[in-house]
Amino acid sequence: METPTNRSQTRSTHQNIFYNPTFRAVIFQVIAIAALVFFFYSIINNALTNLETRGIATGFDFLNQEAGFGIGLTLIDYDETFTYGRTFFVGLLNTALIAVLGVILATILGFIIGIARLSPNWLVSRFAAFYIEIFRNIPLLLQIFFWYFAVLQVLPSPRQSLQLGDSIFLNVRGLSIPSPIFEQGSGIIFIALIAAFIIAMGYQYYAQKKQQDTGQQSPVLLVSLAIIILLPLLAFFIAGKPISIDYPALKGFNFSGGITILPELAALLLALSIYTAAFIAEIVRSGINAVSHGQTEAAEALGLSRNRTLRLIVIPQAMRIIIPPLTSQYLNLTKNSSLAMAIGYPDLVSVFAGTTLNQTGQAIEIIAMTMAVYLSLSLITSLLMNIYNKKMALVER
Repeated sequence: METPTNRSQTRSTHQNIFYNPTFRAVIFQVIAIAALVFFFYSIINNALTNLETRGIATGFDFLNQEAGFGIGLTLIDYDETFTYGRTFFVGLLNTALIAVLGVILATILGFIIGIARLSPNWLVSRFAAFYIEIFRNIPLLLQIFFWYFAVLQVLPSPRQSLQLGDSIFLNVRGLSIPSPIFEQGSGIIFIALIAAFIIAMGYQYYAQKKQQDTGQQSPVLLVSLAIIILLPLLAFFIAGKPISIDYPALKGFNFSGGITILPELAALLLALSIYTAAFIAEIVRSGINAVSHGQTEAAEALGLSRNRTLRLIVIPQAMRIIIPPLTSQYLNLTKNSSLAMAIGYPDLVSVFAGTTLNQTGQAIEIIAMTMAVYLSLSLITSLLMNIYNKKMALVER
């Protein structure tokens, strides 16, 4: 039989559970997740109902249908007879191309400008400051328009091309340069190149261990470059020169042969790299300034030159501060590449979320796939930068 004392203890236990912060936090999170799931379910269900009412099919079967339109820049085989699924991969590779090239160029230019910003030379530091203040305060879309319409679209026609040497031609339709033709037996050169990189990495590890044990430094950069250049070159001659060159030539009203870098690609790459480099330069400057000046004074006392001090002492310590905000700039550059649609560069947004969406009407599926691609690219970038950041972080002993 339950006594008043037992009932009082039961109520007290229930009250203690309810007022427990951990229990309440779990309950509130469960309620919030349930509400969020219900919200998205309602939106998706309503959208699917509206599409069915209008007679628009749902699902991903449209990816197997023939696309019927051409794409100006493709890194894989493509023509009008390929499917919409193929257009997705073409747009994805074009987006990845501009993102990777943009990150590389923006990083190089940003580090140069950031270091120049701290130069004791007044003219160099003022030029770097002028660059930063100009390009980071002009909207990126306007910079894309500037490079495309005001610079590249005023170039001469192919017949009046600006010629650089005997085989490089610049005109309104792009930059035509020679391209390599890989013939039978060229695979050995790529194998040699991979082997050269592995040997160079092994030599770098050996040089670091030697320096730790004996304090003697080895010319890592020069030796590595020699290995990477000479080993594939040796394989090239041993294999009987299986790589030839295809030179561009004017035929009619345009150039054929070689590789043509489209003005849309050049304008977008220039704008993204120059714009993002202005922010990276400030990140680099602040990271270098955060390193104690005593480190520089100690290096000078040891007789190290300014360049060696910057490369061996200051930059490695500054990287621990530079990497986190640098990751954000890489993510911004990748997402900003979607502005390519404004000048007709065939990226994922233009080709898949633009033309394919207009032809099929599969809005939910196409937009969801496009969002998933940008989310995946951002997560991969963050993962790689976090790994690098962990490698550069100080290890507590």
